[in-house]
Amino acid sequence: MEPAVAEAAKPIFERLAIIGVGLIGSSIARAARAQGAVRTIVATARSPETRRRVVELGLADQVVDSNAAAAAGADLVIVCVPVGACGAVAAEIAPKLKAGAVVSDVGSVKSAIIRDMAPHLPKQVHFVPAHPVAGTEQSGPDAGFAELFQNRWCILTPPPGTDARAVEKVRRFWEALGANVEIMDPAHHDLTLAITSHVPHLIAYNIVGTAAHLEQVTSSEVIKFSAGGFRDFTRIAASDPTMWRDVFLNNREAVLEMLGRFNEDLAALTRAIRMGDGKTLFDLFTRTRGIRRSIIEIGQETAEPDFGRRAHGAETEAPIPKPYASGD
Repeated sequence: MEPAVAEAAKPIFERLAIIGVGLIGSSIARAARAQGAVRTIVATARSPETRRRVVELGLADQVVDSNAAAAAGADLVIVCVPVGACGAVAAEIAPKLKAGAVVSDVGSVKSAIIRDMAPHLPKQVHFVPAHPVAGTEQSGPDAGFAELFQNRWCILTPPPGTDARAVEKVRRFWEALGANVEIMDPAHHDLTLAITSHVPHLIAYNIVGTAAHLEQVTSSEVIKFSAGGFRDFTRIAASDPTMWRDVFLNNREAVLEMLGRFNEDLAALTRAIRMGDGKTLFDLFTRTRGIRRSIIEIGQETAEPDFGRRAHGAETEAPIPKPYASGD
């Protein structure tokens, strides 16, 4: 019995470097420490204020001033910065990476990440891109929590020829943090996430923006009379602007393809309303209701009121992740 316990407590990686300590980076630090997935955590962030806060929160064993210093000697480096900045980070850390180190990321776009990061990484380093499909609309080191990845998906998109042992270690790391792990082709990932995450965000940004610009509806009325649906859109539309700007710019083709399909379906729905075609509307709403129930059944959401989140002000209230990636 004792050997099994000792084996379970053995770290998967000795030294973890986290570059960028926002929601995802700080949650990785908290979860990795709570689960004993690593022995040592070193972290860095772009701003001195964030680095000071990481020290105050005790999220890392060591906080350093540069990306290169964080990567030096690390066994696993996780880049948790906006997608558009990942290439520059890879170029900066490349000279400091030790042979056999694993480099990963948390971006919700994978083809662009591989395109921008892989050319900078030395041949003796293993590159295993990852996308933890979990997040909230909050950002910064205070927003993270160790349970963020529990029963959420983490998608790995290793380029062809990646060492299978490195991929397996990254899989074990994310499973230790509570995630379900799937391995996927990068292009397929980008197309899938375009419809499950990126286009919904674009729609949310647009709807909230449209409401804000309606001259006949004042801001106070939008807030005062917001129903559950609009409130949920505002929650999504409150997500990090830099991160989502980079997502759309770096997953342009897939997003545009999904937007084209969405516009076609929206045109058909518009016609049904104009023509008074109640059957088409009822059939669509019945199918979509079934999708919602299936998401609940597989444990990716709850059936609780108010979109599965606890009532505001509840003493036991805790952040509940929504199914999209933040943490860039």
